[in-house]
Amino acid sequence: MVDVANGVIEIIAGRSRGKHGPIQLSHTLDSLGLASLDVLELAFSIEERFNIEIPFNAKTDLEFKTVGELVHAVEQLVARKSGTA
Repeated sequence: MVDVANGVIEIIAGRSRGKHGPIQLSHTLDSLGLASLDVLELAFSIEERFNIEIPFNAKTDLEFKTVGELVHAVEQLVARKSGTA
């Protein structure tokens, strides 16, 4: 299976601001300096890299707050797409 966690962390690292050391699954997206527009661009990059579609409603907040929650969501989408979920 695709190494989702490292891929997502790599994409986040390319977009995060500030000095936070290595990105951990427990980091919140806010703590990494990611504003709402950054998170939207992050979602597009993840969709492209993993060939998935991240469902979210623009009228509500995203369902993930931490890097770990985002990784888990992407893992589920990748597994569903490959038929292993």
